[in-house]
Amino acid sequence: MKVIILAGGFGTRFGKMTMTKPKPMIKIGKYPILFHIIKYFESYGFNEFFIALGYKGKIIKDYFKDLKNKNLKIHLVETGLKTMTGGRLKKFEKLISDENFILTYGDGLSNINLKKLVNFHKKHKKISTVTAVHPPGRFGNLDIKKNFVTSFNEKHQLTESWINGGFFVFKKEVFKYLKSSSTVLELDPMKNLSKKKQLMAYKHDGFWQCMDTLREKVYLEKLWRNNPHWKRW
Repeated sequence: MKVIILAGGFGTRFGKMTMTKPKPMIKIGKYPILFHIIKYFESYGFNEFFIALGYKGKIIKDYFKDLKNKNLKIHLVETGLKTMTGGRLKKFEKLISDENFILTYGDGLSNINLKKLVNFHKKHKKISTVTAVHPPGRFGNLDIKKNFVTSFNEKHQLTESWINGGFFVFKKEVFKYLKSSSTVLELDPMKNLSKKKQLMAYKHDGFWQCMDTLREKVYLEKLWRNNPHWKRW
């Protein structure tokens, strides 16, 4: 199964740090967070990745051009400087031929069991599955009833205990819900899918952490220093 990673955003919350590099290239320990994400997927047997480039995409291209790993197939795809998340995904409509594929963000780490996530998605036979995680704060709320997402409220005042943690699994039909480069995946597409009962939630109670701020980078650095498995990479 192919994996798409969204890595084209501006990362404005990092200020000066993202003036010289895109956020997915900010290092946690020795490696960019994007590399950590890829290595985690590889540990579950995934080896083909499509990286959606945008802001300072050349830096990502240069990094993977020099990366020596014959086991990985990495496709670097320009998706536009100001393209929104749904618009970036739309760019892959003709590149993804498999019935199902995974989508994740280029700034989030988790110990989610990817095999169980994919099996959950296939079992329920819906267009989309989102990983629901417990919130560290300020993220899009998911209202869940019997594993169906009944509402999807991005960046809303936190009132529930589950949020959008990324790590989506989609059927190809999801492309029908993406209209243009300005489409935000987390708004109308997700809301429409939930209304049609085509959006399932895979609940993950374990570790999940995004890297939106310097404080979160420092936290992930601490985890890197204390995690022998990570250091083997």
